[in-house]
Amino acid sequence: MIDSFSQHRLREFFQSVAKAHQSALLMDYDGTLAAFQPMTREAHPYPGVPELVERIMKTGRTRVVLISGRRAHEVISLLDISPPPEVWGTHGLEHLRADGSYQMQSIDSYTAEALTAADQWVDGLNLHHLAEHKPGSLAVHWRGLSDDEAHEIRAKVTLGWLTIADRGCLTLEQFDGGIEIRMNNRNKGDAVRAVLAEINAGDPVAYLGDDESDEAAFRALRGRGLSVLVRPQWRDTAANLWIRPPAQLLSFLEDWLNACRHRPDHDSESTQVGRDLIELLDGLGNGRDSSSH
Repeated sequence: MIDSFSQHRLREFFQSVAKAHQSALLMDYDGTLAAFQPMTREAHPYPGVPELVERIMKTGRTRVVLISGRRAHEVISLLDISPPPEVWGTHGLEHLRADGSYQMQSIDSYTAEALTAADQWVDGLNLHHLAEHKPGSLAVHWRGLSDDEAHEIRAKVTLGWLTIADRGCLTLEQFDGGIEIRMNNRNKGDAVRAVLAEINAGDPVAYLGDDESDEAAFRALRGRGLSVLVRPQWRDTAANLWIRPPAQLLSFLEDWLNACRHRPDHDSESTQVGRDLIELLDGLGNGRDSSSH
């Protein structure tokens, strides 16, 4: 159960969504909308999630944006809704708009050479079957392996990648079930800031995410909207509150949909509510579910 303090905050937030003409719902994919799977291509959304996201989009009052470490088109194929939402893929390197237009940040030759060296290190360890190649990054997954196997793979990969990352000015980041080496000039927080720059200051906005890569997004939203940690177990986070998937995630999306069904006010009240929400969230800081203690 979400404690009464968090429930009050959610009510305040969804009231602002109901009163606003437009809002923005930003979400990670793996671990947030879908459970992690040993085979990444089998990470389908929790039952009920695609239908709710699609219905929220069809109200015409919410800009839905997926921000993922995956390739943008891969997120679209897994979520499988029509029309598809906007996606920022590969931690913000790719931008696939809802109208189908696509942009990707260029990768300089120095970074490309460093990633090639990282790939060669993985091949030398005979771990190429665990590798995932993406624009500007390379990941190694050990989800589904034993703890001993995972520990050994992490140690071997990190041994070589630390030097390569330092030499190539790349970021080395662990995530649930793997490790990734990637360009350090883009992250999920950059994608959040790009979206914020395109919406009105008073529009309600929320970001839902689960792992360490989502912390940059949580921080980017600080003082501007609602950040929600979505995972079965609590961990330290910059998010405003914590919910557990899939039940509380589905409840959150249902509440958002219901808020969108209310007719927005046709005066300046929605803008004021948005400003009040910003002040509320900024003052509350990092609230937690009572069950996290």
